[in-house]
Parts: sequence; structure tokens; C-alpha cells
Amino acid sequence: MLAKETLHKEIDTLPDEYAGELLDFVNYLKGKLRREKMEVTILSESSLRKDWLSPEEDEAWQNL
Repeated sequence: MLAKETLHKEIDTLPDEYAGELLDFVNYLKGKLRREKMEVTILSESSLRKDWLSPEEDEAWQNL
């Protein structure tokens, strides 16, 4: 059985009063994922900057 299927079944067995806590945790995990993606983007920007800020790159994009 897939982990998500198991998770769905486990969620269905929880009392309703835990739904808010579970939703908070899901939102926390989604935020963590967004932060990690943003961190990778920021870290890669500095290494790509040398290619982006070249005369050749400026010439390639001048018509856009």
C-alpha cells in the first residue's frame, strides 16, 4: 500500500478534534518545502549570475 493511501486511512480514524492540528502540520510541511526550494533557488543564483551577466547573454536576450 502506498504511503499516501495509508495516511488517508489513518486520518480517517482520527477524531474530528484533531483535524485542525493535522492541518497545521500539513501547512508547516508545505511551508518547509517552499523554504527549501527557495533556498536552492537563492544558492543557485550566485553560481549562475556569472553566466547571466555576460555580454553574450545580454546580446542573446536583447530582442525580447
